[in-house]
Amino acid sequence: MELITLFSENTSLFLIAVTILGLLVGSFLNVVIHRLPIVLKKQWRNDCLLFLAEEDNKSATPNTNSEDEHFGLITPRSRCPHCGHQITALENIPVISYLFLRGKCSECSSRISIRYPVVEILSAILAVAVAWKFGFTIQTALAILMSWALISLSFIDYDHQYLPDNITLPLLWLGLLASLFGLFTDLESAVIGAVAGYLILWSVYKLFKAIIGKEGMGYGDFKLLAMFGAWFGWQQLPAIIFLSSIAGAVIGIMLIILKQHDRNKPIPFGPYLAIAGWIAMMWGAEINQAYLRWAGL
Repeated sequence: MELITLFSENTSLFLIAVTILGLLVGSFLNVVIHRLPIVLKKQWRNDCLLFLAEEDNKSATPNTNSEDEHFGLITPRSRCPHCGHQITALENIPVISYLFLRGKCSECSSRISIRYPVVEILSAILAVAVAWKFGFTIQTALAILMSWALISLSFIDYDHQYLPDNITLPLLWLGLLASLFGLFTDLESAVIGAVAGYLILWSVYKLFKAIIGKEGMGYGDFKLLAMFGAWFGWQQLPAIIFLSSIAGAVIGIMLIILKQHDRNKPIPFGPYLAIAGWIAMMWGAEINQAYLRWAGL
């Protein structure tokens, strides 16, 4: 209770604590971004083997390699992908270890991706921004959780072109639960928002496929927008769709111009939805009010 009182009365101390927590969680987000797709692919492969075995009336032969069984988000310890060197605790301090090691493995001197400190810093920055916006409240705790989830979803979608249900669906239900207490929106707006969020992009997907004959986006995008609708209500959906489209167009064109992305390769929409959803969480009401004033409504 004393710690709660201290943080609630001392904003600077609260923001410092959030910064440290954000850096530490950012280190774990790097693990999630790297390992969760691997874990899911192994699980999908085993599920397929079990299904095929049942179809052929044969005994199931899933992958039962002991190393695979113990591979998850917590274990085994992180290792250098080049030489297998096990990362020590001192080499795993957010940002500081990267700078101390000069971005290289201490064993084989292979380059360490700049993404690791970037994710850690981004995790801290977004958490501090949320804490500054909402203060020492339950909204801050939930919004920080949302921010960290969006970081993971964005990088996973950029790397693998899918948004894991393991992240989006629990957060969708959490958003509906939060709406029972009116933390970000009321329950009616949340339910309508979840349904409308899914159906809007699903309709765009079906229309695009019918006209072009190709899939313009994945089902994970529908679920992500439904998640935002559950958290912030249907009223925020137009702003999220507009902002994500603008972000996608600007960033996509920049990547192509800078030759960082093959124009023939699909550009994942999830990261841009995530950017727009986070902006709506922070300033959605202000954006809607500004639009209504501009429109004279």
